[in-house]
Amino acid sequence: MKPIKIISVVGARPNFMKIAPFARAINAENRKSPGRFEHLLVHTGQHYDRRMSQAFFDSLNIPPADIDLEIGSGTHAEQVGQTMIAFEKVVRAQRPDWVVVVGDVNATCACAITAKKEHLKLAHIEAGLRSFDLEMPEEINRMVTDRLSDLLFTTDSIASQNLRHEGVPEERIKMVGNIMIDTLETQREKAAALKIEEIISANQIIGSTRSPSKHTKRGQVPASTKLDRQRPAPPSETPASYNSPGAPASNNSPGVPAASLTTRRVVRSPRAQAAPPTEFTTDNPYALITMHRPANVDKQEILSPILDFLLEEVCSDMVLIWPIHPRTQKQLKKFSLWDKAANHPNCILLNPLDYHEMLRLNMDATLMLTDSGGLQEECCVLGTPCMTLRWNTERPVTLREHGGGGVLVGNAVDSLHQEYRNLRQQPRTPQRPPLWDGHTAARIVAALQQ
Repeated sequence: MKPIKIISVVGARPNFMKIAPFARAINAENRKSPGRFEHLLVHTGQHYDRRMSQAFFDSLNIPPADIDLEIGSGTHAEQVGQTMIAFEKVVRAQRPDWVVVVGDVNATCACAITAKKEHLKLAHIEAGLRSFDLEMPEEINRMVTDRLSDLLFTTDSIASQNLRHEGVPEERIKMVGNIMIDTLETQREKAAALKIEEIISANQIIGSTRSPSKHTKRGQVPASTKLDRQRPAPPSETPASYNSPGAPASNNSPGVPAASLTTRRVVRSPRAQAAPPTEFTTDNPYALITMHRPANVDKQEILSPILDFLLEEVCSDMVLIWPIHPRTQKQLKKFSLWDKAANHPNCILLNPLDYHEMLRLNMDATLMLTDSGGLQEECCVLGTPCMTLRWNTERPVTLREHGGGGVLVGNAVDSLHQEYRNLRQQPRTPQRPPLWDGHTAARIVAALQQ
């Protein structure tokens, strides 16, 4: 029997966690039926920083890409155009039976367009997600890719219903679950074995103009900070515009166990200076934040109040661990805010983390603050209360009103204050939507054989 030839495409970090289980599922099928699939992995090179790319290939044991297009950085149009030109050469030479794209990055859209112009069958993993916000580049990528796809693999019933409302024929829609959770389940044990103290020591940024204290060597967590407990995490419709009630009329947005923090002294914010410094005990909590979307970091009048909220309120209650995206670091420095964050004794700035390190921190966090779609999904399954720093989300299944633990809070300070006080008291409650069971990739591979 002639093998089914598949080209799968990755371009940016969010894709890597999704393609790893797909590649494993193809290999598993080939072990059962030798020669069933011929699989080529194409990396467009949209994420060109090694921390943001190769480290994920290494840690998730993704086979090296068969073809690297080396597109690199650029404007949206430059990335899409250059990817289409390069990918066209690949598909003309290879003539696959299927092109499989994942997620919503520029590479997804560019390769989807190219595949259909070459009259190839196209499958989209994570189809049907909608924020209903056309100011998000990702939303445009999702809509274009879904319109062109022959098979649309959805994560949940809300995504499937979105496609039905757009007129997609029922036979093209396959609800298979969330492939991100396949990765979480296969990597959970490895992540749980990591020590949080060592994650911080290996990744901490000492980048302010102030010299490190005598207790802190460059690249190390202060000796007084102990973050080393290793308790594994507990196991665990219709379309609408899923907007935060406080969203402005003009939307500019594109958008694990409790850690030990022993004897770390908290310096209170100016609002709380009357209270004496608090000593953390071994069971004290920490918050975790990731933030990178232009709507949150590209304007000083938005980023500065968010930073004040984090340092004055969150850091008054607990340590804040912040793996910082290169874009966010650049903007903090541009707006002369970097030293303010770097000098705060309860704000730990880290370089971008690999998948297992970030998962380990999420497994133990008291609270997540994020504008990342993938982390919203992981928080849902892990049970981490999640403040989603956006006015809308394409993943409403993760929100409290749909059974998850997340809340849309936007980026207005009043909303942040209110929801923070509510959510920080919320216990960890893992939620698992239907088919988020770790077997999504196997269902996708089965569908491609039919």
